[in-house]
Amino acid sequence: MKEPTLGMIELKSVARGIFVTDAIAKKAQVKILEAHAVQPGKYVILICGEVADVEESLKVGIEIGSDLVINQLFLPYIHRSIIPALKGASEKSKQVKSVGILESFSMVSCVAAADMALKNTPVELLEMRLAKDLGGKAYFIISGELPDVQDSIKVSSDYVRKEGMLTAVEVIPNPHPELIEKGLYW
Repeated sequence: MKEPTLGMIELKSVARGIFVTDAIAKKAQVKILEAHAVQPGKYVILICGEVADVEESLKVGIEIGSDLVINQLFLPYIHRSIIPALKGASEKSKQVKSVGILESFSMVSCVAAADMALKNTPVELLEMRLAKDLGGKAYFIISGELPDVQDSIKVSSDYVRKEGMLTAVEVIPNPHPELIEKGLYW
């Protein structure tokens, strides 16, 4: 798999979410990255694989999820940093010049916005969190040169704002070293 495709379904039922996850896994050759309950009583499924396989599995998942599907995402050729970040494997940057943080009410919007931010300018994804211990919200943190961070945050926040899901956005030029050492990473 050269450039993976990401698929995501957010449901408002845990029971249906588990049922949909089983159907997705049986439909095509996809890898389940995450499938679990999140606050407040929702269920999220993240899969990756080849474009056609992810598309086919998502179609079945959305059909079975029916009116319990809150949101969905089909993102072919996702930026190479997203999937490791979703698995909690983001690398700690040795030199952080500027930081951009985007927080969203929607996990789906957050992932799509992070992909946009990373593809827009040469920034680095430091962290991405989806829903766990966040009351169902999600956020990502990028770093890079200040103009690049500002441009990427603008593009991604415009998208999330248009979706009506923007919680907050911040850009920190030249963050304090203790913030980087103790406060930025979980």
